[in-house]
Amino acid sequence: MLRKLLERTSVTVAGIMSGTSLDGIDVALVRIDGCGIDAQVELLHFCSLPYEAEIREKLKQLCSIDQSDVARLCGMNFVIAERMAAAVAQTAADAKMPIEQIDLISSHGQTVWHIPEADAADPFLPKSTLQIGDLSVIAKRTGIPVVGDFRTADMAVGGQGAPLAPYGDFILFRHPDKGRILQNIGGIGNCTAIPATGQASASGEISGLIAFDTGPGNMVIDQVVYELTGSSLAYDEDGAFAARGQVHKDLLTDMLARPYFKQHPPKTTGRELFGKAYASSWLAAALRQGLSPEDIVATATAFTAHSIARAYQDFVFPHCNVSEVIISGGGAHNRTLIGMLRGLLPMQSILTSDEIGISCDAKEAILFALLGNDWLHGVPNNLPSATGASRPTVMGKLALP
Repeated sequence: MLRKLLERTSVTVAGIMSGTSLDGIDVALVRIDGCGIDAQVELLHFCSLPYEAEIREKLKQLCSIDQSDVARLCGMNFVIAERMAAAVAQTAADAKMPIEQIDLISSHGQTVWHIPEADAADPFLPKSTLQIGDLSVIAKRTGIPVVGDFRTADMAVGGQGAPLAPYGDFILFRHPDKGRILQNIGGIGNCTAIPATGQASASGEISGLIAFDTGPGNMVIDQVVYELTGSSLAYDEDGAFAARGQVHKDLLTDMLARPYFKQHPPKTTGRELFGKAYASSWLAAALRQGLSPEDIVATATAFTAHSIARAYQDFVFPHCNVSEVIISGGGAHNRTLIGMLRGLLPMQSILTSDEIGISCDAKEAILFALLGNDWLHGVPNNLPSATGASRPTVMGKLALP
């Protein structure tokens, strides 16, 4: 089965992404010619299938130490896999493509816990990560080989298992004349800075990139909106809620004092630092100070914008001349957030990836299709300068149908 795929010059891959925002499952059907940094990608179809509210809340519980339990973790591993398999089938149907024409599925999985640094006080908490959405279930349901669980391989060679997007960002967005930052704003924000001179060596190793997690993306905003509206809204559509408020500067200053923002890359973060527990505690403090709901959402939005801009000023601009910041992910639709970034970064053009021909919603699913394709060809698909790994390695595990 795999030998036949390797004999082909072009494959069709379904990339699956389900991120820290816990909003749903994205599937990108892509045709890929070649492999490695010279791969050529064509998006055939994209679907985003939202999680039901009940699933989203159960995932939040899994991502909380005081609410998770082993039985729920075990069961949700299969529940999410079933939904991922159904999402691939639905995407193929929407594309009017027989599912048998998909050669490979490449799944990021759903992260429920991430430990980027070992706990020095506890030998049973090493550097580690856990994504659910069992690969065998997806393979058996769809009849297609599935590659996934990428992060663990990078950790096995000393990396933090994230961010993984920079490798694909380089393939899709490098430019000979423009220094660019690719900023994804999902639940967490992550950036990839690619200098105009960013190149790959003769061995294919990518150099010159700076990549790391900037901090919260939509995660804090979504949670406070959810709680303030009594669960009637899951996010701030178009940033309309925040647009009606005023940023509380003292509260924002306190938020930006968290140690993570001073930590030098490589670094990654997630719900462990900025999830439901943090957002709920911060919201309670803001309400005690008498802030209106609109001011609270405006301040949470400014938290994301300022953490991104400060990350560039501290860790990117001293080393890389950047003319464009290209936004993708759900945050690309938040007009208030984008407006804040334009105000904080007046020397850079702020664009969405849609404006240069790559869907801001589909981008990360496309990137994981690329990672799966390189696994198929045995091409190292991590980026040690971004993750801190000791060497390039092939990430991914295989499940056969």
